[in-house]
Amino acid sequence: ETKYSIKLFPFGGACVMGEDEEFDSDDPKAFNNKSVWARMAVVVAGPVFNFILAFILAVIVIAIAGYDDPYVVTVIDGSPAAEAGLMPGDRLIEMNGKRVHLSREVSLETNLHPEEELSLVYERTDEAGNVTVQECTVTPYLSNAYQVGVYLGETGAEITDFTENSPAEQAGAQVGDRIVSINGAAITQSGEVSREVQKSEGAEMEIRLQRGDEEVTIRVTPTASSGYYSGFEMDSNLRTRGNVLEVLEYSFYEVKYWVVTTFRTIGMLVTGQVSFNDLSGPVGIVDTIGTAYEQSKESGAKYVWLNMLNMSILLSANLGVMNLLPIPALDGGRLLFFIIEAVRGKRISEKKEAMVHLIGFALLMVLMVAVLFNDIRKIFF
Repeated sequence: ETKYSIKLFPFGGACVMGEDEEFDSDDPKAFNNKSVWARMAVVVAGPVFNFILAFILAVIVIAIAGYDDPYVVTVIDGSPAAEAGLMPGDRLIEMNGKRVHLSREVSLETNLHPEEELSLVYERTDEAGNVTVQECTVTPYLSNAYQVGVYLGETGAEITDFTENSPAEQAGAQVGDRIVSINGAAITQSGEVSREVQKSEGAEMEIRLQRGDEEVTIRVTPTASSGYYSGFEMDSNLRTRGNVLEVLEYSFYEVKYWVVTTFRTIGMLVTGQVSFNDLSGPVGIVDTIGTAYEQSKESGAKYVWLNMLNMSILLSANLGVMNLLPIPALDGGRLLFFIIEAVRGKRISEKKEAMVHLIGFALLMVLMVAVLFNDIRKIFF
């Protein structure tokens, strides 16, 4: 008998298939009496539908807001990118032999491996509308990079948050301010902020801010940090509207981006590039969603919904990946046992499998408690 229920709060769900019941049930419909392929299909269905949900949400977001085409928005004069011939307006199509579809893919690679030489293939459109495909190699060099400690949102150069000890915040900037100009140079998009900050070479800058109905002027001295410097930037806030086929195509790329990012983040956690402090559980996720909501609501309901949908895409793709990992007690752990069973032609001892899943579940609970404590600590301390 199958029982269905609708809960008061429609968050999450559960399918109890009887997989933890006695293995010696006489019911032919019992989960454990089904073929190994049927059981594998059931276990895989959950993560697969996480990816399907992420895709559907991506279709909605991209149909409304467009996708972040990989256009170069900023090239700093005298930088490795400028010396290689890269120009603002160039559209990247390959990086180090890999196809590029979204500007965030380029930003992710350059941020994770800032010291690596970049082999780029790009399209350049001239004034007559002719498109040519060109190649260049950008070799980063170690240099001082300057920053004023601001995070910028999706509406031009609006400040959404500050880094710790942010020079801009100390100078009087506030969340919600929109950067209008830096040293007299007009700012219309986020990539232009970095360009003007780098041009300052650490000298004090005059920044004009739009704060509600008034204009505020502050003076900020950028701080320098040593790092590898390429001298070009993408801007994921610049969106391209596509037709129906492009919306479907780029929705797939959107989900792929988050799946790949999740796998790479797990790898970085294993290798120590990401610390335990960077992990977030339910409390941290809710806090992040609340922050995104507060930062978006001043821009209007449209941006609130788009940001909430973007968060849902990230969470759905992340959940699909995590559930497929071969961790005992998760879908991926059960799937691993089914694969071994299919290869061996017979089941692993039910008691041994149950013990492995029990140990895995216990370790997951310990991890959950640790992450929960970490979330609370980050919020209140």
